[in-house]
Order: sequence, then structure tokens, then C-alpha cells
Amino acid sequence: MDIKLLGPLSALCENTSIVPNASKPRQILALLAINANQVLSVPRLMEEIWGEDPPRSALTTLQTYILQLRRLFTAALGPDSPVGAKDILVTRHGGYLLNLPPGSVDTAEYERLAASGQREYALGRDEAASELFRAALELWRGPALVDVRVGPALALELVRLEESRLSVLERRIDADLRLGRHQQLVVELTTLIGRHPLHENLHAQCMTALYRVGRQSQALQVYRDLRARLADELGLEPSALVRDLHQAILSADPVLGWSGETGRLVRVA
Repeated sequence: MDIKLLGPLSALCENTSIVPNASKPRQILALLAINANQVLSVPRLMEEIWGEDPPRSALTTLQTYILQLRRLFTAALGPDSPVGAKDILVTRHGGYLLNLPPGSVDTAEYERLAASGQREYALGRDEAASELFRAALELWRGPALVDVRVGPALALELVRLEESRLSVLERRIDADLRLGRHQQLVVELTTLIGRHPLHENLHAQCMTALYRVGRQSQALQVYRDLRARLADELGLEPSALVRDLHQAILSADPVLGWSGETGRLVRVA
């Protein structure tokens, strides 16, 4: 089984697509896959599809959608398969479970790689951390479940995944800054602050990278632009961390530098 959720929905069983054409069965498949090997209760599935006001026929209709998914599994497995559709899409007391082996769903693999990268990062093993974070981010093929109708449960999952994606990206950039890859990061960070105009940590990373490649005036301009946007849109000043970084750049504080001999940052912005 190979299910991809980090982009358009894709699900293959024995190299045959098992993605339903109808929107609500697609929704159920996506929610079951993102929670693979966990029982999802009937009320939760019903809320995902119909919200807080399901029709009287909701239970019967949900059972019909489950049956449609199992028929797709059966057709893909073929008559000689040692397992059946009910072994994969399992009925449990009060709900259903998608029974899948490890590595079957890209969201689970993404989270495994991200967690491994975080462990390496915490131990100061920046090369390994950067590689693991990159591998996690490369699993994304665009916005998650971009072609799936989304209800309350999936909406929460998508918010969580997008926040995780940005956090992993930040950590990967931190690791790369600690490895002295300032020059390679300038273009990426300039693009990122354009996409996230109020994100202070990305701006701090961009300021740091610009400063370390000798573009002090541009680093200061990034700060001025951020400060203006925060004031105009939120009525806020930049955080203390960003203000301190700004002052350090103004004074060309040597602790902002990077030691090429040790391969480490003197201070992480």
C-alpha cells in the first residue's frame, strides 16, 4: 500500500489506484489514512463528512461509503490475494481502522524523519539533522490534500501538518546556518520572507545569512521592512530576539560571525 497525502491524494494498492471519484469517500479515505492504524469512531467520521448536523440516514450512508472503499480494495487486491479488503479497512467496535504496514503513508514517514532530524539537531549533529529535515520536506508535493474536500477533523490535521512543515523548515535552516551555508541560504530566505511577511524567525535567519555574506545594509532593510509590517498590520514591535539581532548587526558585533575553523556558529540567531 502506498498512500500520499502531502499533495494531491494518491493511493495505490498492488499498483492500482484505490482513490474514489466521489468526494465523501475520498474524504473518509484521507482521514483514515492520516490516522492509519488508529480506530476512528463513527461519530468522528460522521462529523467530518456532515459537520454537527448529520442527516438521519448518516449511519447507513457512511456504511455505504465504507463498502465502496472495500470494493476498490478488493478489485486492486485481485482474487488470489491472501488478505481481503476487511483485513485492511477493519471494523472495530464503534468505528473503523485502516490497517497498514509502516512506511505506507507519507505523513507518517514525514513525521518519522522530522522527529529523527530533531533528535540529531538537539545533539548538535547538524549535518545529519539537515539531511533528515530535507528528506522530510522533500515528501511534500504541494499543499496537503489539495484535491480533497475538508471537514472539521481533516482541517485540524492540515493545520497541524502545515505548522509542522514550517517548523521543520526553520530547523533545517538553523542547521544549515550552523554549518556555514550562508551563501546558499540567501535566495531561499529572501523568497521565504516574501511568502511569510510577518514571520519573525525567518526574518532573523535572513538577516543573519545576509550579514554573514557581507550584505549588512540589506540585512538592516529586512529588519526595517518587518518592523513596518508588524506595526501597520498588528500594532506590534519586533520581538526582543529580533531587536537584539538588529543591534548586533548595527554594531557589527563579532559574536554574530561564524567560525570556519570549527565549522560552528559563534552565536545562533
